[in-house]
Amino acid sequence: MTTITVNVHEAKTRLSRLLVHAETGDEVVIARGGKPVARLVPFERAAPTRRFGSMRGQISVDERFFESLPEAELAAWE
Repeated sequence: MTTITVNVHEAKTRLSRLLVHAETGDEVVIARGGKPVARLVPFERAAPTRRFGSMRGQISVDERFFESLPEAELAAWE
């Protein structure tokens, strides 16, 4: 990872190229008057959260699901 520092004018002129650098893992620092003001980093999407019960009414579980497995099949899992 490399750090690229640019001034505000250059950042406005080269924004598309700077976005490519950020996407590939480089850190882009935008400075005003030589002082760092902002950092351009890639957007990280959060993993989607699972909602309990979101499939309600769309699937069903047969009563046999809760029955014990035959001894031969239980033995095969051990």
